[in-house]
Amino acid sequence: MSKLRILYVASEITPFLQSTKVADFVRKLPQGMQERGMEIRILVPRFGLINERKNRLHEVVRLSGINIAVGDEEKPLIIKVASVPNAKLQVYFIDNEDYFHRKSVFVDKENNFYGDNDERAIFFCKGVLETVKKLGWSPDIVHCNDWMTSFIPLYLKTTYKNDPIFKNSKTVFSVYNNVFSHTFDNDLLNKVKMMDIEDNMLEQLKSADFEGFVKLGMEYADAVVCAEEDSAEQIENLFENNDNQIKTESIEKEEDFLESYYKMYNELVG
Repeated sequence: MSKLRILYVASEITPFLQSTKVADFVRKLPQGMQERGMEIRILVPRFGLINERKNRLHEVVRLSGINIAVGDEEKPLIIKVASVPNAKLQVYFIDNEDYFHRKSVFVDKENNFYGDNDERAIFFCKGVLETVKKLGWSPDIVHCNDWMTSFIPLYLKTTYKNDPIFKNSKTVFSVYNNVFSHTFDNDLLNKVKMMDIEDNMLEQLKSADFEGFVKLGMEYADAVVCAEEDSAEQIENLFENNDNQIKTESIEKEEDFLESYYKMYNELVG
């Protein structure tokens, strides 16, 4: 089997930030694949809870400095990098002062879901793809984790489909129990749009809620994974109504868990 290049995209990773199961999953799986000879890149947001000094983050000037469009606005993209302790893994952090310098992740002190979490997700997804282009590193697999990454499969099948960096990339979308009840404003669809994206391609997102994000990711990904063994009923229903992709259930035993993903990645690339 060939040495694959795998890009992991997620909302968090241990030890930098750990608020859900995503963090441990994205810590364990990339190292397991690297130990099997695969080449790895990891990209996450630089949320304000991440202590830059303690975690030794530093800016990568050659990757920073471009602007990312979100709706009618453009926001500067800053890229930072740090190494995972006791592992040969580098993590790239997508940063922007307006979106990520809050001392919480998705909710405020009163536990209210941030109304601009949609914009933060769009900025993050676009920022990931532009950063990988700047790296000049062409991934065989782009493994997207949780609802915040759900626009990447869409963008790779439309706007970026002819880009030399991504033209052969396959996407995996992992769904977690991080359900939220918030419904975003009506302008969500316009903000998500990019080149080569028609209105009918965003049909799943019209509900502008958690299910809409996940359905969109499921529709455009090449493989969909139910990442948690005890899935919320809402998520189980989404999987029952989705039959056009590979589904890999959560596997608890670590060796089986790593081997199942190793096999899936190789099958996807074919």
